[in-house]
This record gives sequence, C-alpha cells and structure tokens, in this order.
Amino acid sequence: MASRRAAAQKKSKVVEFGRSGQQRREPKPPFPKQHQAKPGIEAEIEPRPKYRAPLYIGADKLKDKVALITGGDSGIGRAVAVLYAREGADIAIVHLPDEQQDAEETRDVVVAEGARCLLIAGDVTDSKFCSDAVQQTVNELGRLDVLVNNAAFQQHQPSIEKLSEEQFEKTFRTNIFGYFYMAKAALRHMKPGSAIINTGSITGLQGSKQLLDYSATKGAIHAFTKSLAQNLVEKNIRVNCVAPGPVWTPLNIADRKPEQVAEFGKKTPMERPAQPEEIAPAYVFFASTADSSYITGEVLTLLGGETTAA
Repeated sequence: MASRRAAAQKKSKVVEFGRSGQQRREPKPPFPKQHQAKPGIEAEIEPRPKYRAPLYIGADKLKDKVALITGGDSGIGRAVAVLYAREGADIAIVHLPDEQQDAEETRDVVVAEGARCLLIAGDVTDSKFCSDAVQQTVNELGRLDVLVNNAAFQQHQPSIEKLSEEQFEKTFRTNIFGYFYMAKAALRHMKPGSAIINTGSITGLQGSKQLLDYSATKGAIHAFTKSLAQNLVEKNIRVNCVAPGPVWTPLNIADRKPEQVAEFGKKTPMERPAQPEEIAPAYVFFASTADSSYITGEVLTLLGGETTAA
C-alpha cells in the first residue's frame, strides 16, 4: 500500500503555494483512477487527503472549549478536529460504525495535539442517537461549546427518473434532519458565546444536474443557518456555514466513477480540488469569538478562484 501511494503521489501533477515564500505542493489532476464503496475510507485514497496543516500555528483560540463534530472521522471533519485541537479544544467525533478505522486515526492525531478525543459511533438520521451523542459529550468532556454539523450523504443520479424515493429520503434525513437533530440537542447545553457551524456546498447555491437531492439539502442547510442565526442571536449563540467547492475527501471518491475521480476539481480556476486542511481554518474562524464575534448567519464559499457562487 505504501509503495502504491508513493507512486500515486509522484504520478499526480502538483501546484505550489506557500506562506512567506515557503513552497508547498498540492495534488492536482490527473489523479489515479479509483473508486470505493460508500461511505469510503480515507486511509485508502491515493494520494491521501492532506489534513495535518503543517503551516497552521495554533493560538489558543478555542482553549478549554469542547467541540462536537459530526462526520469528524475523515475529510473536512477530520481536518477541523485537528485544528480545533491545535487551538486548545477537546473533541467529540460522531462517525458511522463503518468509519471506525478513519475515526481512530483522527483520534490519534487529535490526542497528539494535546487534546482529549471521544469517538461516538452511530447514525445522525436517528434523533435519539443525536441526543445521546450530545449527552455523552457533555458527560465525558464536561461541556459543549461548538457544534460542527458536517456528516453528509451524496449519490449522483443521471436524472430525476433514476432518483428513488428511498435515496431522496436518506439524503434529506442525513444532510438536514441530522443537522436539526444535533442542533436541537446541543442547544440544551450551549451557553452564550457558543457557536454552530454547518457544512453547506456550492451545489446549494448553484445547483447540480446530477445531485438533485444533495443540492436541495445543501440549499436547505444554507437557509437553516440563516434562520437559526436569527433565532439565537439574542442568546449570543452564533450560527454560520462553510460552503466549499470540490474537496479531496472520501465522500467524493465514493460517489464517482474512476475516470471522474481522476479529473476531480480540474474545472475550478485553480484546476484542482481543495485539500481538507485548506478548508478547516474557516471553521476555526467561525468557532472563535476572537475572530468572528460579530458574524452570524453567513454562508462562506471556498471555491478555488470561482467568483460567481450566487
């Protein structure tokens, strides 16, 4: 596996960015052709998504806070967990039982950052599980200050005729019902100064012809964010949303044909997908009162140079 991954890294083109002239290499299409069964395992993606953010320096922005992250085992959620830990927060991660391997890797990195990390396996489509997950977080980590709603289900279909009622319902139950369940349970424990950050998508602003249900849920998440922000502003609990374009994560690898994976993200102006570590700082920004105490109800797009989100 290690030799295949190294070969894949070498095969992929790269684009270079950096801080203060420091060079860093970001994978760029074409990627190796690959596909996984859902939900996808990050440990098996080639090249591996980048989540450790070596150029990011923590500043105790979340010191002594506790954050609960759904879908925190891999992808964007994993990168957010690592940066939150680097900023001083303890972390609870909600993940599907099938994602245990990725969840344990994330836990190890979070612990190496000096934080506590609680893994909670279950399905956010179950309201009782969501309530129990929040209560377990409070019981074991002592409080809850930040909720990151990030778990998602996505499945391309070529037409509305091919989109089954079962898939439509599963997508909505995961992507918006789960956000509602988690937020409602979390708010019982949140105090003034707390924050909720939802994961939206460019598809919720522009639509996507083969993601009718997914795009609809992401549009709902954007509206839910703005409405809940208005509902909670007098309680001094902020609600914001990060809406990325293409990101190199298991969600996207497991929902595309191998030849589509190879070209994933190529149509952005930067000609590549984002790495999870490039998206995660936006979640720090929205969680930190030092950075965003006057910001609520916003949907922040991160699109690799695209400027026509809405």
